[in-house]
Amino acid sequence: MSTQPVIELASGIFTISLDFELIWGTLDKPKHTRFRRLCVLEREKVIDRLLSLFAEYRISATWCTVGHLFLDRDHEEGIRSAETDTSIFYARDLIERIRSCAAPQEIGSHTFTHRVFDDPLCTRAVAEQELVSSTRAAEELGLRLTSFAFPRNRIAHLDLLPKHGFTTYRGQDARWYAQTGRRRWFHRAGHLMDMFFATTPTPVLPVWRDEGLWEIPGSMLFTPSHGLRRIVPAKARVHRARKGLRAAAEQKKIFHLWFHPTDVVVRKDAMLDGLRQILETASEMREAGRLAILPMAGIVDLLERPEQPASAALALEDVISR
Repeated sequence: MSTQPVIELASGIFTISLDFELIWGTLDKPKHTRFRRLCVLEREKVIDRLLSLFAEYRISATWCTVGHLFLDRDHEEGIRSAETDTSIFYARDLIERIRSCAAPQEIGSHTFTHRVFDDPLCTRAVAEQELVSSTRAAEELGLRLTSFAFPRNRIAHLDLLPKHGFTTYRGQDARWYAQTGRRRWFHRAGHLMDMFFATTPTPVLPVWRDEGLWEIPGSMLFTPSHGLRRIVPAKARVHRARKGLRAAAEQKKIFHLWFHPTDVVVRKDAMLDGLRQILETASEMREAGRLAILPMAGIVDLLERPEQPASAALALEDVISR
C-alpha cells in the first residue's frame, strides 16, 4: 500500500545514482571471475575520471556504496585468505576521493555485502544485519547514510530502511520491462529495443511509501557496452538520455539516470565521452533555468522543505553526508 501526495516541482530535476560495488556485485554469479579485470580497471582508471566529470560540470551524484568498501583491511579473520589481490574488495581510499570531489557527492548504501533482499535466503534478520553493518562502517568514517539502492533493484524488507536512518531509495525503473524481480528474455529484448531506437525514458515523481520513506524511481540505466548491448553505439545512449532530460524539464519531473562505475569500463573512452555529453546538456539546461541537478538526498530535502524552490542552489553540504 502506498499513497501519492500531490507533488508539484518548480522545474525538472536531474539526478544520478551509482551502484558502487566493485567485485561484490557479481560474487554470487559463476561469471564473477571475468569481472575481476573490469573491477581493477574501474578502481585504477574510471573512478577518478567520473569524479573529474562531476567536478567539471558541478554535478552532485549519489554513490550507493557496498558497505564493505568502507573498510581498508580485512576485519574478519581469513575472509579472503585465498585471494592474492584483495584491492577489489576494499575501497576506503576511493571513498575518500569521492568525499574530496570539488562538487560535493552524496554517499548512500547498497547493503554491506550486496545481499539481494528478495532472495529466500535473505531473511529479515540477514537484511537487518546488512543494514547494521553498512551504517556502522559508514559511521566509522563520519558518514550518515540516508539514500539506498537495492542490489539488482529487487525490493524487499522495505520497512527496515527507516529504522536505520534511510529516508529514500531508488525504485525500479518506470519502464514495463523493469517492473519485475526476475527478468526473462522478453524483458531484455524490450530494454534492448528501447536502447537501440533511443526511446524517451519515463520522467518520474517521488512516491511516499507508507513504510516511512520516499521512493525515487529510476528512469534510465546507462547500460554497459559488453555482451549483446555492444551493438548499441554510445551515441544512442546519449540521444536517449537527452530525450529524458528534455522530458523532465517539460513535465517538471525527475530524470533519474543510474549505472555502475564498472558499466563504463568496456569501450571506456566512448562511454565516458557519452556521459560527458549528457552532463554538458544537463548543465546547459540548468544554466537556462530549465532544470535543477540534485542528488537523492537533495530531492528529499526539497520535498520536506517545499518553500525551497528546486531551481535554487541548495546548501548541498547540509544535505549530503560528508
